[in-house]
Amino acid sequence: MVVPTLLFLCFSALAQASVTVYHQQPIGQSPAAAPTGSNSVSAPSASYTGVQAYNPRTLSPPPLPQELPPTQFNINLQPTADQVNGLSIQQSGAFFGFSIETSVVTQVLGINSTFIQVPFLNLVQLVVERAGRFHIRIGGNTQETARLTSFIADGKMIEKQGIDPNNPTATPALVYTMEMFYVLSNISALTNVKWFLGIPFNDTANFALEIAQYGEQILGNNLLGLQVANEPDLYARHSHRPQNYTQYDFFGEFGDLIKAMQANTNIPTTNNLVGPNIAVADWTPEMVWDTGFIPAYAPNLFALSVENYPDDNCAETFPDAGLGPIKDPQAEFVKYLYHDAPNAGKTMIQKFLNTAGLAQQAGKPLWMFETNSASCGGFAGISNSFGATLWAIDHGLQMAYSNFSGAMLHIGGQDVSYNPATPPPTGQSTFNQWTPGSIFYSILAVSEAFGTSNQSQIIDITQNTYQPIYAIYDKGNLARVAVTNFLDDPSGANDFTMSIGVGGQALGQANAVPAAVKVKYMRAPSVSELFNITWAGQTLGGMFQCDGRMKGTETIETIPCDQNANVCNIKVPAPGFALVFMSDTALTDSEPSATVTFSTTALTRTMNTATIDAAALETSNGQSGITRHLGSTSKGSSGAGRGTGVVSSVAALGALLAGVVVFFRAFAQ
Repeated sequence: MVVPTLLFLCFSALAQASVTVYHQQPIGQSPAAAPTGSNSVSAPSASYTGVQAYNPRTLSPPPLPQELPPTQFNINLQPTADQVNGLSIQQSGAFFGFSIETSVVTQVLGINSTFIQVPFLNLVQLVVERAGRFHIRIGGNTQETARLTSFIADGKMIEKQGIDPNNPTATPALVYTMEMFYVLSNISALTNVKWFLGIPFNDTANFALEIAQYGEQILGNNLLGLQVANEPDLYARHSHRPQNYTQYDFFGEFGDLIKAMQANTNIPTTNNLVGPNIAVADWTPEMVWDTGFIPAYAPNLFALSVENYPDDNCAETFPDAGLGPIKDPQAEFVKYLYHDAPNAGKTMIQKFLNTAGLAQQAGKPLWMFETNSASCGGFAGISNSFGATLWAIDHGLQMAYSNFSGAMLHIGGQDVSYNPATPPPTGQSTFNQWTPGSIFYSILAVSEAFGTSNQSQIIDITQNTYQPIYAIYDKGNLARVAVTNFLDDPSGANDFTMSIGVGGQALGQANAVPAAVKVKYMRAPSVSELFNITWAGQTLGGMFQCDGRMKGTETIETIPCDQNANVCNIKVPAPGFALVFMSDTALTDSEPSATVTFSTTALTRTMNTATIDAAALETSNGQSGITRHLGSTSKGSSGAGRGTGVVSSVAALGALLAGVVVFFRAFAQ
């Protein structure tokens, strides 16, 4: 029997809000070559034998190109969107989200609905404050065999049942309990998270529809969509279907699922499906569209979606699978570090431009449902480096410019290098904190580039491949300029200055630059740096040092402009990223106005327990604890009450589970 349990925790008479707490009552791909003349030098061979999430491999920065880009150049921008051709569709600051492999939900989200990972909540809240909401997809290869069960021993929420020998990604079969839905609902009540869930697609004669039924009942409006199938173009290759399985067979199975859902009276919603979710490995998108997929299923589709990685590291991750020679990360590194590099967003997105146009014609958003730097876990030294930070920023902005509506960066557990953030191994969770991934900084940068209005439009105005530049118009006006410097030169000789003009004689208009602009910088000593990364002077910390809150004092630079000359001169370090706010409104629409954090006291032992450094807490997000006031833990009212039979509770969550006491405390300005 599953029942909602209300657990109360009193904070202060200053403010209260509500959250519903649930508790289960148990019963009894082929990349192009590197550019000519790259002359990459391999770093020493790695001897690390631990899990990949903590691999300390550090590569040598690729050498500077033979033809260096200019260190000073001008750009002239129109002041309003109606004067610009080629702008994207309107974008959300929640463009980047997480794709979490179903099998690692307990590691990333929490043990169960009464013990949610506080660093995870803090990390998500960082984005919610900048974007208004956050999107998470629970799925991946492990969604295909996931089955609901009434009970798992030891109160577990998810349990792996074994490894599929035919799948090169070593995908386990899974069982899960109702507790998984309650975890998701409680997270949405604490912070504004919207979810996508994956429907198992391995047995199309007997669809497992519990994920749809209970997802809708418990998550309510916080469930955005249901993913149908995961990389079906690889089904035949992985022996999940006969070798003659084609896109026409998939078309028929998709229709069979819709019929099964429509016949199930417990699933009232059948127009929130997401597909086709191909990996673009053995089928192209056009091969699927040629079946008539879009017009046939448009009434049932929330969005069109694809999954794609620019590279793979499968040969090293699965050395016995016969997947070809192992790739040298040092040689691969340069393929990520310029705007039209083989593994860069601009190159990767070309194959989806036609699909983006078809999605617009059909009135459907297009989502990149799973992506990251390289499949099969990424490359240690690349995927967790500052180079990947810059790559992911450019990749995200390029997808947005190409009219994708969102992209999910994949989280795959301890044995991958590309996680945006990684919880400590279970045996170290009492004394170690999380490890930040370099691409989480990319998520922050992209969310601030678009802000909270949901009306931002972007255009690529790059002049040089090592200096990608995007202009962002928000609510019809020039709001922000995002610029990257991929070059690695600690001497400063290849820092560059971008001179921004707005309107002016060159455009036949009056000068329109402001008196000053605000600038946030993403900095690190090198593209090879793993942890010493700052965003506006703040950092998430190093290995086992992240509690999900930014450390240090935020530094936003004010740069005066020459209004007579109609120019604002912005210097960008090599390497580095700058986000230029062209007005105070553009800054306030992206900059958090309130800081909500979650703290925890978890007693599982009386020794070796984690503590929070008082100085770090005092300067977290640039504010002292004195300036904070108790308040709501989610943006707007709690969304927990949207599910069937759900009753509200208080603004935080306290639980007693198997001798573990957990307190979530929320602070808001």
